[in-house]
Amino acid sequence: MKTYSARSGDIQREWLVVDAEGKTLGRLATQVATVLKGKHKPMYTPSMDTGDHVVVINAAKVALTGRKAQDKRYFHHTMYPGGASWTSIVEMMAKHPDRVVSKAVQGMLPRTKLGRAMFRKLKVYGGAEHPHAAQQPVPWTPGRKGARN
Repeated sequence: MKTYSARSGDIQREWLVVDAEGKTLGRLATQVATVLKGKHKPMYTPSMDTGDHVVVINAAKVALTGRKAQDKRYFHHTMYPGGASWTSIVEMMAKHPDRVVSKAVQGMLPRTKLGRAMFRKLKVYGGAEHPHAAQQPVPWTPGRKGARN
């Protein structure tokens, strides 16, 4: 029996829409990362980007559990002496709610060229509107087996 390896011509990408309202941040991020990698498909090949495009809407309404609202902070450094800055997740949710979901998903993807290619297929919006209607995205509920319901 031979091991199947996907080719670039075999890959068919779908567009999926996820409503993040009321979903837990970490659980949503792991499931979105799985779809971006393509692990939900039988043709998954670790060395190929076989995943689908994911559009996340209502990122501003994602839920945080435990003490994350008080404790979680994001680090940034300008590379100048004394240029370290910390931003709390509450400030980030107020200013850029899409970045909270993006950073959570990006942390679960490989830190390689392949991971960056996977991350480019993620589109996150704070509200319910998105400009990807022309791609005819299919609604998807994370937590179910398979990408489609």
